[in-house]
Amino acid sequence: MGAVYRERRAARLPATIWFAGASGLEAGPMVRRILPDGCVDVIWSSDGRLIVAGPDTVAKLAHWVPGVRHVGVRFDPGHAPAHLGVDAGELRDARPQLADLWGGGPARRLTHRLAASGERAAQALEDALAARPRHRELADPLVPAIVAAIGGRSSMAGVAAATGLSERQLLRRSRRAFGYGPKTLARILRLQDALRAARDGGDLATVALEAGYTDQAHLARDTRALTGVTLTDLLRPSGGGQDTAAGGVGTSAAAASAANRSTWLPSGSRTVA
Repeated sequence: MGAVYRERRAARLPATIWFAGASGLEAGPMVRRILPDGCVDVIWSSDGRLIVAGPDTVAKLAHWVPGVRHVGVRFDPGHAPAHLGVDAGELRDARPQLADLWGGGPARRLTHRLAASGERAAQALEDALAARPRHRELADPLVPAIVAAIGGRSSMAGVAAATGLSERQLLRRSRRAFGYGPKTLARILRLQDALRAARDGGDLATVALEAGYTDQAHLARDTRALTGVTLTDLLRPSGGGQDTAAGGVGTSAAAASAANRSTWLPSGSRTVA
């Protein structure tokens, strides 16, 4: 049967709610390639794990075990710190247990609540996160302006000017809100835009230019650097048996040969590789 993945927009959070897993008919784990997307996820798995997937800088390989369900809240870029109470820079390329951030008691109670929620686990996770007090000191009002300026292909000087910050201030605030600086965020979001356009059937040379790359070769180099595979591999319909959704046991794509020594590394990418 293969992998199952679906998502919807959250009603009470600046986030996407998702459900994922491998059907129980597979002989073994299904491998998925999780692409960086600038987001932070809170992920519960039906085998009892409750973790936070920080913003990734490179792709991860993930193994979905048949019969294990994963539900998650994927915060829009820059919004997780205020809801989780932690600087996004501390979560970069990390997968801490939620208990490490909230304490064992609250995390344990939430885990029990989710386990008892059955098919409503995703809604229960959204409700639990929405009900917690926001950490206003970590809510940066400039996040939307920074993302919009980056999406508009502005230079870093242009992003700083659009937000009324110096470039040093922009770097510091970006690291706290997104987990990395504006150049890295721009590179990740540009690749996401290019892949969406390419999957819609766009000519790759045109896709590259419209996404802000110098040329198609530039897109190809960035794709390989961020995902660990070629652009052709990512766009192949079968994805080489790999795609991007969320959740799994994995390792960095750059260390694909070491996948058998993988650790629990779910993430939340909106792109299917």
